[in-house]
Amino acid sequence: MSYKEQLDMTRIPRHVAIIMDGNGRWAKQRGLARHLGHQQGVEAVKLVTEMCVSLGVKYLTLYTFSTENWNRPTDEVAALMGLVLTSLEEEIFMKNNVRFNMIGDASRLPDNVLKRIRQTEQHTAENSAMTMTIAMSYSSRWELTEAAKGMARDVVAGKLQVNDITEDTVSHYLTTADMPDPDLLIRTGGEVRISNYLLWQCAYSEFYFCNTFWPDFDGEALCKAIVDFQSRERRYGKTSEQIIDNNEQ
Repeated sequence: MSYKEQLDMTRIPRHVAIIMDGNGRWAKQRGLARHLGHQQGVEAVKLVTEMCVSLGVKYLTLYTFSTENWNRPTDEVAALMGLVLTSLEEEIFMKNNVRFNMIGDASRLPDNVLKRIRQTEQHTAENSAMTMTIAMSYSSRWELTEAAKGMARDVVAGKLQVNDITEDTVSHYLTTADMPDPDLLIRTGGEVRISNYLLWQCAYSEFYFCNTFWPDFDGEALCKAIVDFQSRERRYGKTSEQIIDNNEQ
């Protein structure tokens, strides 16, 4: 029985976030240049996006390029930027009714890359089956710092009172303010860390780590992760008994 056949379709995570790791190692194993691993990783994005739509996932957020990745070799960074330009095929978004979105420090992106991103956001704005977000030039520490600056500016301007700041206020100032927190965070490639990704938002996410390199991660691998997710009891700090009582009411 496939993992897709094992899914409980009434318990599909609303928001899946993924750290797409292992492109370079996938290429190295095959004696290929690293950028070819990233190219193959784009094919995995397409497969996973289509599977998410078919399952009813409403938000898919992909860690594409971190602020720390700017420190990689210049030729690799250039290849990754070029890949963004060639991989944003609007056909995949329009065919699957997917809205495209980007979060991250846009000021550091090359003008042609940012222009392409904004065009894709605009052209897919009315799509409603799912929102696919890429975290590009992104890190949680950058995001939280920017949120703190935004709140400070509004306090100085008299738009926000310090004593009125709550957890919901902080969430409102984040780049993910218009989406729910991830239910499931997946990291491929064998590493067991979240690498400065959605730190605030993943406070109660379920984590799934696998050894599969991202270029080999497909729709069935996604279903396997969701099957594992569905086997867990999400307590949010409560006891099992409290969860059972709430479900029975």
